[in-house]
Amino acid sequence: MKVVILAGGLGSRISEYTKSIPKPMIEVNKIPIIVHIMNHFSRYHFKDFYIATGYKGNIIKNYFKKNTFKNWNVNIISTGQNVMTGGRLKRIKKKLGNSENFFLTYGDGIANIDLNRLLNFHLKHKKIATISAVRPPARFGFIKLNKNKVNYFKEKSNLDEGWINGGFFVIEPEILKYIKNDKTYLERSPLEKIASKGQLTAFKHDGFWQCMDTLRDKEILEKKIKDKDYFEKK
Repeated sequence: MKVVILAGGLGSRISEYTKSIPKPMIEVNKIPIIVHIMNHFSRYHFKDFYIATGYKGNIIKNYFKKNTFKNWNVNIISTGQNVMTGGRLKRIKKKLGNSENFFLTYGDGIANIDLNRLLNFHLKHKKIATISAVRPPARFGFIKLNKNKVNYFKEKSNLDEGWINGGFFVIEPEILKYIKNDKTYLERSPLEKIASKGQLTAFKHDGFWQCMDTLRDKEILEKKIKDKDYFEKK
């Protein structure tokens, strides 16, 4: 089963690094974050990778030329610099084929999602796409107010934050019909339309998930990944 990784964005919120390298190549404990993501798929024996690059994509391409990974099939596809997430997916349509579903995720987010359970969930529900819904990392204390009286206080609880898009999709090729052009964000019109048709399901993941938007996020990831068994924990 193919694994598509979107790795073409500018990463402007962590420009301390992305002035010189693309965001997926930022190292977390001396390993590029994209390799951590690929290692997780590999643990579940998904090793057929299609990396859609854009900004400084040659750096990703050169890295995988110089570094080989046992039993991995790594395809680096340049999809243009000023192309949105849906457009990147549309540009690799020929690589994906017309009949098989595939995984899709972003090149800047790590999770300990059970990928077999995710895939089985998708197959059971038989929809165009399944999204992994995750709890956003809590950044602030949460309070509930009645006028000026605090009725509830919880320091940095993510349980009240709702659910957000955590990446780690399983998608049927039919989604490509909903992507208009290079300027299409996958997360807007395509997903909104299939959701309105009842064709988008959510796999709830309560375990670890962390994106790397800022230096603080990078520090959190480095602390978590030092635990050798971390990805075995659900």
